[in-house]
Amino acid sequence: MDKAQKRAFVKELNSSLSEAESVIVSHYRGLTVADLTQYRRNMRELGGSVKVAKNRLAKIAFKGTNFENLDPLMAGPTIIASANDPISAAKVTHEFAKTNKDLVILGGTVGTDNLDVAGVKALAAMPSLDELRAKLIGLLSAPAQQLATVTQAPASGLARQLAAKPE
Repeated sequence: MDKAQKRAFVKELNSSLSEAESVIVSHYRGLTVADLTQYRRNMRELGGSVKVAKNRLAKIAFKGTNFENLDPLMAGPTIIASANDPISAAKVTHEFAKTNKDLVILGGTVGTDNLDVAGVKALAAMPSLDELRAKLIGLLSAPAQQLATVTQAPASGLARQLAAKPE
């Protein structure tokens, strides 16, 4: 890469990180191209992205974002997973690391909070935003269903009694 390409790469990475809600940093030594392609595909399905960047360029791109605190993790062959959803990057990375032992999670950041490996795993275990919304809607609609059932019960009981009464 020449200097112009490096500047363009840093600018693009910085702009994508500025929009991201979470970033997970991992080592990828030993992964095949097919494995990396599958990891990228899995991340893209949930609206995230995966980038391999030179550590020096990534540290420059982190400046001015919430992810400046990731500088110490940038050593060795690192890969950066980012997502606009706070949970997606951790969830996809953790699931992929379960099946591919060559992907080693180093840590990450959600908003301004640093995460170690245990924090990333805990975040990955949380339900996604869509799952939380579905649970909330279910909780909100359950009392209305129960109320409708209770209010209809006396009327239906009376109708059954009248129908069962011999003439």
